[in-house]
Amino acid sequence: MKFIGIDLAWSSGYSGVCALVWQENQLQLVELNRLEKIAEILSWLDDFVSPCEGALIAVDAPTLIFNQTGMRLPDKLTHHYFHRYHAGCYPANLSRPFAAQTVGFGLSLEQRGFIHAPTIDPQQVGRYQIEVFPHPAMVNLFKLSKILKYKKGRLDSRKLELIKLYHYTVNQLTVYQPQLNLNQSFFDLGSRLQQSITGKELKEIEDKLDSLICAYVGAYWWYWGKDKNLILGDASTGYIIIPAPFSEMLGFVPQPNLHNKKI
Repeated sequence: MKFIGIDLAWSSGYSGVCALVWQENQLQLVELNRLEKIAEILSWLDDFVSPCEGALIAVDAPTLIFNQTGMRLPDKLTHHYFHRYHAGCYPANLSRPFAAQTVGFGLSLEQRGFIHAPTIDPQQVGRYQIEVFPHPAMVNLFKLSKILKYKKGRLDSRKLELIKLYHYTVNQLTVYQPQLNLNQSFFDLGSRLQQSITGKELKEIEDKLDSLICAYVGAYWWYWGKDKNLILGDASTGYIIIPAPFSEMLGFVPQPNLHNKKI
């Protein structure tokens, strides 16, 4: 199996892309990159994943939108459960200017055989796509009291938050199951974060690290399924997959499907 993380640009700009491969019961980081055009991303996917290969593509963008206005159910649930961590997501509906691009990207993946997977049989080879959201994923994976705020603010503050994300990735994702093996391209990002850096360079690193989190969350969903993940929403409303929270003593605490909860 291969696992692709895509920090998708919702309207314009660069998207972070990450490729992991499941080998010898470990995740191997193969590529971290950024691509500008949707056509470039799809071409890269076609080159990396042949039509006969299994892969899961985890996208940080609303690829399923059915509501014309307002908020999707997964957006409401994310705010309900993660607002205290500052991890509510941006509301999506078909009237938003980004909707055509994000939904169109999901349809392009479906045309390639990547079915939406709000439910999954763990560790079964197939071609899947899911929507993910890095901020609440990091809250649960890294036991954070609030999100890492590297998206807005002063450059030096954002840089410090990205350094935290880099170290969390090194120190924790490499020992969790599934275990992540990092490569030199990742460690080069850490070296760059120790140097003087521009806002443009910081955004490049941010996009790449976000795509890595997306890919890992996709692999985590494939490895554990609903036992150790939250499913916010479903195929009829849109959905977001988020790793379940850790318990200090007992490991992961399984959570129920939340899409029927009244909020």
